[in-house]
Amino acid sequence: MTTDRMITEVVLPGVVEPDGLQVNRRAMPVPAAGQALVEVEATGISFAEQQMRHALYPGQPKFPFVPGYDLVGTVRAVGPGGDDALIGTRVAAVTKTGAWATYALVDIDALAPVPADLDPAAAETVVVNGVTAWQMLRDADLKAGQTILVHGANGGVGTVLVQLGRHLGLRVIGTAAARHHAGLRELGVEPLDYRDPEMADRIRELSPGGVDAVFDPVAGPGVRTSYRLLAPGGKLVVYGNAAAVGTGQSVVWVFVKLLARLYTWNALPNGHRVGFYKFWSGRRTRPTAFWRRLRTDLGIVLDLLRQGVIVPQIAARYPLTEVSAALVFAEARSRPGKVVLEP
Repeated sequence: MTTDRMITEVVLPGVVEPDGLQVNRRAMPVPAAGQALVEVEATGISFAEQQMRHALYPGQPKFPFVPGYDLVGTVRAVGPGGDDALIGTRVAAVTKTGAWATYALVDIDALAPVPADLDPAAAETVVVNGVTAWQMLRDADLKAGQTILVHGANGGVGTVLVQLGRHLGLRVIGTAAARHHAGLRELGVEPLDYRDPEMADRIRELSPGGVDAVFDPVAGPGVRTSYRLLAPGGKLVVYGNAAAVGTGQSVVWVFVKLLARLYTWNALPNGHRVGFYKFWSGRRTRPTAFWRRLRTDLGIVLDLLRQGVIVPQIAARYPLTEVSAALVFAEARSRPGKVVLEP
């Protein structure tokens, strides 16, 4: 590898429309100690990048920066003292930012092996989304035969969550726009239209005793309804705050109010358990354990993908240089699954 080679990367310069993203060229970066240079084969568009475009994602870097929450690629170089055996291996990583590029520097601790026979785009659909879904279901401690309600069942996390739920023997009710219902039925989901004003009544008809868990990425006014739909001892897991987008309110303030409500509900003597899933919990306080857990969980999900238990839901594939069109498509949510960028 020589440092005079060039890479292509996408830069988010500020709060812009999708066509304001910049596709730049710069010199090939060189990995430092503890880093690997990864040639990116697939990355994706998640809701996090959509929030970052509006400066609404908590803790996002100052503009300008390169977005890209996760990636699948091949290690091309390692920094001083690194294991040369890594070179040439296919890996996945959750990066939070920096993956929308042809090459990316990634901490070696963040790398997880990816089977060479997996399509990189298929593997990309389960990196952050699959780990999120797997960890939420495992921590909810559900049993086969129980019923779960998945809001946004057509989304990147939602489509993995419902498949893992069915694999674990759970009955899955999923909310989504009507155009996604046929695809959800193929995944074993009982779909409902999230815009139906009688949706809560329909859920009670399907599960008169309540649902055993609700997974909610929206955290809007409907979170109260989700809580009321729980069976005795049920769990409400909130894993996003999509409702904050477009409200004009501080996303931090919206999040604080949400947490206050969840903690208040936890204090009630009805046996319900509610919480906010945090993907990055423990990264700063227990980094070694955090990365070990992430690599283990990603390995489990990738193995389920390889076995065909999880069918990858790719909404669309776009070249990296067409990222503006890809972002418009992703934000329209016209197809279920994840939009994948292929550098």
